[in-house]
Amino acid sequence: MAGNRGTIRGASHFSAEEDAHKLRKAMKGLGTDEDAIIEILVHRNLAQRQEIKMTYKASLGRDLIDDLKSELSGKFEKVIVGLMTPITLYDVEELKRAMKGAGTDEGCLIEILASRNNMEIRRINETYKHQYGTNLEEDIVSDTSSIFRRVLVSLATGNRDESNYVDEGLARQDAQALYEAGEQRWGTDEAQFMTILCTRNRSHLLRVFDEYTRIAGKDITESIKSEMSGDLEDALLSIVKCMRNKTAYFAERLYKSMKGLGTDDDTLIRVMVSRCEIDMIDIKAEFKRMYGKSLYSFIKGDTSGDYRKVLLHLCGGED
Repeated sequence: MAGNRGTIRGASHFSAEEDAHKLRKAMKGLGTDEDAIIEILVHRNLAQRQEIKMTYKASLGRDLIDDLKSELSGKFEKVIVGLMTPITLYDVEELKRAMKGAGTDEGCLIEILASRNNMEIRRINETYKHQYGTNLEEDIVSDTSSIFRRVLVSLATGNRDESNYVDEGLARQDAQALYEAGEQRWGTDEAQFMTILCTRNRSHLLRVFDEYTRIAGKDITESIKSEMSGDLEDALLSIVKCMRNKTAYFAERLYKSMKGLGTDDDTLIRVMVSRCEIDMIDIKAEFKRMYGKSLYSFIKGDTSGDYRKVLLHLCGGED
């Protein structure tokens, strides 16, 4: 699963047996050696961490995740357990968390469903069903409402056209349809936005966005902001941003999780953990380009303790 644009790479000389024993030692007796835990886990890739988990069970007869959970706490624990979780299962657990209990973390639902490709979405659906015995779609339907619900359900089917084919005539038609569904009428035909934004392929949509600017005299994002509000606005904007530049979308998610008062740790942790082996190098570069400061410096100023240490490792050091 690891892309080659990740900040976290596998260790070339690696012994799961040795790592398992070192981790046990770091957690045995009084006090926990957090630095030793960080040192091992951030220098192994996900496949190697899974191997350590299995070896730990086989050699020591103990469950590594259970041991980590009993020794660590808070945000630091969340990052470490996240790093130990297979990537699809991690998405699944985050989606479930977003819908559990009172209140919904709409931002999490939008982020995962708008940014994953068809294959990833299908794996998420299978794993979700296997893990919880219910369908992701059923849970979305019972937890959200109106057109926002329909957008999420559409994204959760993993049925977007993924070809690169652009039909110029259809692109013009789509742009016109979006213009007529929003700017040109009283009230907004949100379903039209949903149909086009949730099903068309990326190359086609990029053409549609260009054509839209020509017709409307403004960017599609400006129209979405003026025509929609709340979760629906966020969802449609996220789709447009992911189509244009997914790494910039994640950079913005990280920036917003840390700017202002208080930190949105759930988002910060999720993006850092889920992207550190895929495209964190590019996300860091976009972050610097967009905000004029490094991601590293933001994390450093916004977090503390072992939590800060592990996040700085996932960030891959100062630019």
